[in-house]
Amino acid sequence: MADLMKFVNDEFVTRKDFPTFGAGDTITVYYEIKEGEKTRTQFFKGVVIQRRGAGATETFTIRKMSGAVGVERIFPVNMPALQKVEINKTGKVRRARIFYFRELTGKKAKIKDRRR
Repeated sequence: MADLMKFVNDEFVTRKDFPTFGAGDTITVYYEIKEGEKTRTQFFKGVVIQRRGAGATETFTIRKMSGAVGVERIFPVNMPALQKVEINKTGKVRRARIFYFRELTGKKAKIKDRRR
């Protein structure tokens, strides 16, 4: 059964070539929105909180502050509406999932840059 799932994922799921990013990175995701018959491109810029899953079911969560309210959005990696992903900053964190970031405000919510 696992071999059949792997075969279907490899053959039929289209892989998109996005740059490698992880938790702590600040990225901009461009995705397509359909409103009636029109389509437009919208972007979501924020800090990656986590990546989870593997293969066709992989997702990543982005958090941004909109005014004083935190907004999180989960994107599947293989979502057809995703157009491109840009890495704005690479962050230096010690965890793969930085849920502690939700409680931080002000200067404490800054993530140090990773040296290249």
